[in-house]
Formats: sequence, C-alpha cells, structure tokens
Amino acid sequence: MSSIAPAETPGAVARDRVTVGDAVRGWWQGVRGGDLGSLPIFIGLIIIAIVFQSQNSNFLTSGNFVNLIVQASAYMTIGMGLVFVLLLGEIDLSVGFVSGVAGVMTALLLLDDGNAIGAIPAIIIAVAAGAAIGTLHGLLITKIGIPSFVVTLAGLLAWQGVVLLLIGDRGTVTLSNPTVIGFANDFLPTATAWIVLLACVGIYAATQISGRMSRAKANLPTEPIVLILLRVGALLLVGAIVVAVANDDRGIPYVFLVLAVLYLFWTFVLNRMKFGRYVYAVGGNTEAARRAGVNVDRIKIAVFAICSAMAALGGIILASRLRSVDTGAGGGQILLYSIAAPVIGGTSLFGGRGHIKSAVLGALVIASIDNGLGLLGLSSGTKFVITGLVLLLAVSVDSLSRRRQANTGRA
Repeated sequence: MSSIAPAETPGAVARDRVTVGDAVRGWWQGVRGGDLGSLPIFIGLIIIAIVFQSQNSNFLTSGNFVNLIVQASAYMTIGMGLVFVLLLGEIDLSVGFVSGVAGVMTALLLLDDGNAIGAIPAIIIAVAAGAAIGTLHGLLITKIGIPSFVVTLAGLLAWQGVVLLLIGDRGTVTLSNPTVIGFANDFLPTATAWIVLLACVGIYAATQISGRMSRAKANLPTEPIVLILLRVGALLLVGAIVVAVANDDRGIPYVFLVLAVLYLFWTFVLNRMKFGRYVYAVGGNTEAARRAGVNVDRIKIAVFAICSAMAALGGIILASRLRSVDTGAGGGQILLYSIAAPVIGGTSLFGGRGHIKSAVLGALVIASIDNGLGLLGLSSGTKFVITGLVLLLAVSVDSLSRRRQANTGRA
C-alpha cells in the first residue's frame, strides 16, 4: 500500500499553499517585474480628480459624475471592440466613421415619413451593417494580405463618404424615437438601480466561486476564498458609491446598463471562452498559434467584425446622446479618443496583452480630462494637447513595462 495519502496529490498540495500572503507577494513581484496592470490608470484617475476638483469644485459633484458616464459611454463601447483588434497587434482606423454610418442609418430608419420601422429592428440592422463592414475589412486583410492600417485607412475615407451620401441634402436628421433617445437621456428609478447592482454583484460572485470550484475539481491551484470575498466586497462598495452618487442627481443612465452588459459579456468571451484564448494566442505569437492548429484568418475576420459592430453600437449611443446626426457624424475626436481609451487603460499596442476593462478605464480618463478642462473653460486645442500627452505617457509606460518584463524574464 502506498504511504502517500490520496489528498496529497501535486494539485492538492499546490492548492493548499496558495494563501492571501502568496497572492499579495505574487502581485508585488509582478509590479516590480514590470507587470503594472491597472495600477497606473488608478493613480492617474486619482490625480485627475484632485487637480480638477482643486480648480473647480463642481468636478466631483453628483451631476457632473452622471455627465461623465454619458460622455464616456460611446468611447467605452467603441474602445471595447478595439481591444480585440489591439490584442492581435492590428489597428482599425475606420471605427469613427463606421460609428457614423450606423448612427445615420438608425436615424434614417426611424424617420417619421411613413416608412419608419421600430427602434429595435433599426438598431439590429445598423449593428449588423457594422459587423458586415468589419467582416469585409477582415477578408481584405487575411485573404488578400493588405495591412490593416491600409485597409482601415481606406475604410476611414470610404465610410466618411457613405455618411455624406446617406445624409444627402438633409443636413441634420433629428432623432424623435423615445427608445433610442432614452439610451443616453433616461435614467433608472432609484430602487431599480439598487436591485440591478445587487444582481450584478451576485452574478460576479457566482462566477468567481464557479471558477474556483472548477479549478479545484481539476486539481489546479486555487485562490483562497478570502481573496474572492475581498473582490466581491470591493465591487459591492464601488457599485454602491456609484449608485448613491448618481441617485443623488438624476440617477443611473440606461446606457450604463448597456455598458455593464457589454463589459460582462466581452470579459467572459476573452477570459472563459476558447475564442478569447485564441485571440490572445494569435496576438502573442501568430505563427505559433497557426502551428498549434488555430485558424488565424478566421480569428482575425471575427475580431474585425466584432470591432466594427461595437463601433456601430457606439455610434447609436452617440446619436442618442446628441439626439441627432449630421454630416459630421463619426468625425472629430471620436476615432482618436476611442483608440486612445484602451491604450491609456493598459492594452498593449504590440498585441497579446490587454483586457476589456482597459477600454472602460481609459475612456474614463479621457472623458474626465475633457470634462475637467471644459469646466475650466479651456479651448479644444488645449484638450487635444493634454490628451495627446496622456496617450504618449501611457504608451511610454507600456514600452518600459515590456522592457522591464523582458529583463526580469516575465515577458
């Protein structure tokens, strides 16, 4: 009879040794090794809040907080799609005018001229058109071999032309459909906001516990339950603060629910599904992924379709916020801010590293800077200069982090 007890399998031993102290030490060693994660962005948000609040006491008011959510929503949505493209080490320069095409299509489909369709069908058609555009881009990139920079730069020009053709001589098309307008301009009742928060925290806790149980069943190292409880508690605390502050003004905007659903869904796709693992694999080493049996072309086509579909949804949200579309739909700072958001949030331009949360955090930084400078009455030129400097700083941090990881053997 063997002298080794059944519980003393290698997986079980490894599992028993994972403590809170181990997790903290592992995190600190990662930071020292260059794996900074979201630490720089949190520090940046704190600095931004302190600086702007010291200059204008309205910055941290509940009313301005709700404004920030609405202002950042389109950039967050488009940025989530761009995370997938950046994870492959690619770029999509067309997302601004793809969002414009979708916004204009939605407005035209809802025109009260006797041919209008419902809000939901209009949104589905516009998002499907965005996905079709992304699929076309992906096919050109993979099947013909044109670099993504060239394909999407051509798309930037072409889809801008489509926006102008769709608008025609109308100039401005005003949205009148209450459902579409309500995305960015209507708010949850107070009690409903708290119920939604508790439901989201409950789903997150169930996901965390389910993941831990799955790893335990497979005899893989697991996190101590205390860490999971701390994460759930932190989410509950932050969520409670957000809901309480928003309810002190107009409440949680409906677009916040859209963002929450998108965040949870795409995070699940990247972290828990085979497709997400393939995206990271292709972005980390395309040739190695291909030799491992990954259909690289199919992954790239799907990623560009996702990116353009999210751009289309972002365009609809932006049209809802503005209550209209015009010949400038999709132009201005939309492209620059949407690409900058995930990069500032920590997604690497070199591919293989990033998370959906980077688009959310980066968009918060950009919207906070834009909003704070607006409260100070500074010009658009100043906003662009400061946002550009923040983007340059974020890319510099990413480059230095990768170099540090390479030097310490963590790359």
